Amino acid sequence: MPPPKDVVKIAIQMVGAIPQLIELHQTKPLASVLKDVCDAWSLPNAERYALQYADGRQTYITESNRREIKNGSILRLTTSPDQEAERLYSGIQSNNSDVKTDSLKKLASLSQDVTFAQEFINRNGLKQIFYIVEEGKATGEMLAHTLKAFMELMEHDFVSWETLSAAFIKKIVSYVNMNAVDASVQQLSLSILENMVPTSRLLFELVKKEVTLDRLLTHLQVTNAQLQLKAMALLIALLLAATDAERRDMMDYLREKNIRQFIHKNIIHSSEPLGDEMAHYLYVLQSVSLNLCERRMRSSMDPYSQEQRELLQSLRQTAFESESEVPASNFSTERRRSLCAKEFRKLGFTNNSNPAEDLRRAPPGLLALDNMVYFSRHTPSAYSRFILENSSREDKHECPFARSSIQLTLILCEILHIGEPCSETAQAFYPMFFGQDHFFEELFCICIQLVNKTWKEMRATQEDFDKVLQVVREQITRTLSLKPTSLELFKIRVNALNYSEILKLRQTERLHQEETLAVPVLELRERLKPELLELIRQQRLLHLCEGTLFRKISSRRRQDKLWYCRLSPNHKVLHYGDVEEGVHSAPIESLLEKIPVADMKMLLVGKECPHTKEKSSGKQNKDVLELAFSLVYDVEEYCLNFVAPTRYEFCLWTDGLNVLLGKEMTSERTQTDLDVLLSMELKLRLLDLENISIPDTPPPVPKPPSNLNFCYDFSHTEQ
Repeated sequence: MPPPKDVVKIAIQMVGAIPQLIELHQTKPLASVLKDVCDAWSLPNAERYALQYADGRQTYITESNRREIKNGSILRLTTSPDQEAERLYSGIQSNNSDVKTDSLKKLASLSQDVTFAQEFINRNGLKQIFYIVEEGKATGEMLAHTLKAFMELMEHDFVSWETLSAAFIKKIVSYVNMNAVDASVQQLSLSILENMVPTSRLLFELVKKEVTLDRLLTHLQVTNAQLQLKAMALLIALLLAATDAERRDMMDYLREKNIRQFIHKNIIHSSEPLGDEMAHYLYVLQSVSLNLCERRMRSSMDPYSQEQRELLQSLRQTAFESESEVPASNFSTERRRSLCAKEFRKLGFTNNSNPAEDLRRAPPGLLALDNMVYFSRHTPSAYSRFILENSSREDKHECPFARSSIQLTLILCEILHIGEPCSETAQAFYPMFFGQDHFFEELFCICIQLVNKTWKEMRATQEDFDKVLQVVREQITRTLSLKPTSLELFKIRVNALNYSEILKLRQTERLHQEETLAVPVLELRERLKPELLELIRQQRLLHLCEGTLFRKISSRRRQDKLWYCRLSPNHKVLHYGDVEEGVHSAPIESLLEKIPVADMKMLLVGKECPHTKEKSSGKQNKDVLELAFSLVYDVEEYCLNFVAPTRYEFCLWTDGLNVLLGKEMTSERTQTDLDVLLSMELKLRLLDLENISIPDTPPPVPKPPSNLNFCYDFSHTEQ
């Protein structure tokens, strides 16, 4: 008979004593349970003791978390959190440096536990930590343990960052600004400042003033990868907390200091592989930089602005005034206006009498004008060739430069996600972005020439404008998906992907689709599906057995604790546990937390997950919702919450967990993989039918013959 759901069988250890095996009644007060345990070992003063997990995070057991105890858990009898907090509070005030260092080390470890942290903070423990830092006598290992303990205590959000004293903040800043400081102390100091920046405008301004961009750039140039990462984290935090004007000034300064070239050479192309965290920061830096174009993109042209009118006129003057023998100023006003209108029509403006009207649409707004002016000034020969070549073409066959530029700018804004908020988890940056100054403008210069080239290849007319731009969009997106490392390589590849290549790709995709729609082929597909779905199920379970590194996302910052989860080889138990930064694969023995597959109840995704509901009070980030899933398990319906590092991992894990739950795989990746496998299998099966049309209906079966006398009689052997 199974035990009642309010009873769990556990083991309790104590140093120097034989472990106790007990049945823990969850309805029984914890104080009574502790008294029984202490009585069994003849220990007085049961109130001075507490239970904590013997493995993993060694969390203290309280009335609020006791329901998380599972059958077979191993607990340890230890000093109660209030007694331990009192002991360490005294220890960190000791005059003996060894005692003080050991106490701070233990404090840094125990402060991860919320129960202990509250007890220590209630004793005004943070004030003592502030004193140790402000006093300035602690160095090296002692200081590192102090800062680590402070970080862990602040992580629980019991105390506001705004309550920190100016003296404490200045001391932390000094560790960042000084050269002769231990690397671990500098890393922790950078992390503290990074956490501080988003919490209030006052702290942001203080950190921005005290820690200069030059100093952060110095830290970025060190060989210590962790220090480099923490410096980049603080830089990104400052950029995200800044106003638009401040962000623009900061990016301009970083551009002057050639941060792009440094990142391209020493981080992207370094001998060390790029970590997920750094990849995310490079994505954010790229996104912040590109989003500087948003203001111009959302601004319509003002026909009364002298500056904007001059930019518009410069396009006409660069293209036509050099070839005109008689200056336009010699003509009458009417003649000059007529000539300007004619030239603006040749430039490809729809409204040639008032070209400013074409730029009233936002987006792309003034960004399109900026791109056209950049193209005309930085590649004048290519600009003149584009305009003059199309001016001499017969009517309707000329490619309209201005109209194409406006639409192309809009396409590039959509492809590069300009004006969209940064994702909390994305890591997809373009290496070529960091290999080129004025990336957006230079990309435009390549793509506008591509428009002209594709227009000629398609022999397009004005009616084909949308078709041409659709092909150009496809050329750009297909080439960007190859992740070219430089703009020069992008140019070579995008020009090689000409209109005929696009047609071939489209035809191949269309033929493949038509082949697979024939009735006999559809029947064969249905027969093959179960076998291939089983293959996909096995692949998903193998992926779960290999495991994945997940990141816990807190409300304050992206970087947080790492944890690893993997399925046992026999598919019976899900193992998980915290891991250190830099670990890529954790052995199953090191993952101390377990969930039996038999206890798994259901899978929740997106908005249904409890950890996304907790964050719903703030600005909900779309990408976190898309990557979040929760596993509900046990009788009490506990939840193990995940945020997948990528959409690919999300699909594989949700599919794998659904397989374990005996449900259908529902991710879009399942359909993609099934289509690929079906396509390959069908091609192999239909190889002998190459160039033979498959009828929609099977041929009729002939009638059986009237007799079977045509069979050869083997009984008569030849003599």
